[in-house]
Amino acid sequence: MIRFYKSLENRIQEIPRLEEGCWVSAVSPTEDETAFLINVLGLDQGFVRAALDEEESSRIEEEETQVLVIVDVPVVVPAADRGDESAVRYTTMPMGIILAEKWVVTISPTPQPVITEISDGLVKNVAPNLKTRFLLILLLRIASRFLLHLKQIDKLSTTAEQQLHKSMRNQELFQLLSLEKSLVYFSTSLKSDEMTLEKIMRGRIIKLYDEDEDILEDVLIEIKQAIEMCNIYSNILSGTMDAFASIISNNLNIVMKVLTSLTIVMAIPSLVSGVYGMNVTGLPLPTFWFAMSLMAVLIAIATVILSKKGMFH
Repeated sequence: MIRFYKSLENRIQEIPRLEEGCWVSAVSPTEDETAFLINVLGLDQGFVRAALDEEESSRIEEEETQVLVIVDVPVVVPAADRGDESAVRYTTMPMGIILAEKWVVTISPTPQPVITEISDGLVKNVAPNLKTRFLLILLLRIASRFLLHLKQIDKLSTTAEQQLHKSMRNQELFQLLSLEKSLVYFSTSLKSDEMTLEKIMRGRIIKLYDEDEDILEDVLIEIKQAIEMCNIYSNILSGTMDAFASIISNNLNIVMKVLTSLTIVMAIPSLVSGVYGMNVTGLPLPTFWFAMSLMAVLIAIATVILSKKGMFH
């Protein structure tokens, strides 16, 4: 889907057709729409294909009068794409921003909340005709989105940990494992985005004005903060997983110990009845009540010994 937006009366609004100085938003474009981007807008074919590649890494590249900036954006994995629908998982998807001579174009292989926020007018001071400023505001929203999802991951991990304290269920363990994988994706993407921002900061590819530099510094601060939060949460989550793995292993040992003790106690009646059931002579007091009493005494002795050794708890 391709839509066109322009700043009218200090507010971003959708316009019916392409105009100079507008913002072109392409989300999951079809082959015809991709051809429109290349043939009508005159975008570099390699830039468009790179922006639509879900495996593309964050980078900045210049080709004649066009500049391509690819950044990783955090997204929530839909329930239909998850193996376990009860586990929330996050990942990152690349989004391409092309600064052309007459307009700025964003290309995303999947719908992005960041694009929706700007197109719905939820972000102030957005002017597509100021291409560099528009790019930096978009990058700032992406950095804020990373921080938002990291806080959500922290809350989800805390909730799962509290549930695990009550009962050891696989559901909570799957949730923690899924969040740990999400943090790995975030950490890799954030470091890649940071390198791209530092290249922009040098001002060799994109000309920066004083106000632009201030916004870019804010973006870098947000990204660095997100990287630090990601590392902290990842270490905490890794330690939590190791702790619960040890607890589960310890609980299994306790269960096996109790079952072994019960097996020993229950083997005593079988042993006594087996001996007194033999077709032999010379057994002491070969009566029913003596055999039962002997079983009871041996069971009591075994139970006391095992209890003192802590085998039943």
